[in-house]
Amino acid sequence: MSAIGWIGTGVMGKSMCRHLMDAGHTLTVFNRTKSKADELVAAGARWADSPAEAARGNDRIFTIVGFPDDVEEVYFGEAGILAGVRRGAVVVDMTTSRPSLAKRIFDAAAAKSVGALDAPVSGGDIGARDAALAIMVGGERECYDEALPLFEKMGTNIAYMGPAGAGQHTKMSNQILIASTMIGVVESLLYAAKAGLSPEEVIGVIGKGAASSWSINNMGPRMVRGNFDPGWRWRTSSTWPPWAGDGRTWAPRGCTGSCRS
Repeated sequence: MSAIGWIGTGVMGKSMCRHLMDAGHTLTVFNRTKSKADELVAAGARWADSPAEAARGNDRIFTIVGFPDDVEEVYFGEAGILAGVRRGAVVVDMTTSRPSLAKRIFDAAAAKSVGALDAPVSGGDIGARDAALAIMVGGERECYDEALPLFEKMGTNIAYMGPAGAGQHTKMSNQILIASTMIGVVESLLYAAKAGLSPEEVIGVIGKGAASSWSINNMGPRMVRGNFDPGWRWRTSSTWPPWAGDGRTWAPRGCTGSCRS
């Protein structure tokens, strides 16, 4: 079993970390908001007061934080991972971040004789909870092969994509596709509701035809139920979600009653 440092216990990270704990690995955890790690600590994880402490002495160090700026701080800050990681360890960033930052982490880690992988994920909070994430990995193949048994505790669709940064480039391809698909899902369900149809019944039909997608079948029902909780960390907007109502009387924000018919 591996001694693992884990930084980031938010919407997705908590479930991913717990899968590794359930598999028998020893976890040391850090999160900017300590209370979000309480459940993991209660289950047996050790708390660390900084990313450097979470890294110190561990074989593998995983990170899944908010944004590229957070990744940079977690790795390169005064109390960051690279200040505490030992020679021969492997760091794995699973945040959706910049390919250029992934390469920078790789180079800085290599200078300390530390391996580095960029391994962003797709599947949101549902995939994290069910250990069914897609994981796209960049870095040295040897490090990937060593980390694969750990990835397999968190996901079902795991692929080595190439050198450092390749995982993040693959995730960008994913984001381009998912963003345009989500816009289509929203527009489709708004149209159905305004036409007087049952959004649930519409999903049941078009979700099994040529228009089927993960988004319509997984996120569509959540929208209909009025559940707009994020499945990942995101920058908030006062105009999101773009409709108002209970799922039966949706309308674009700002519409009067006439927009609903």
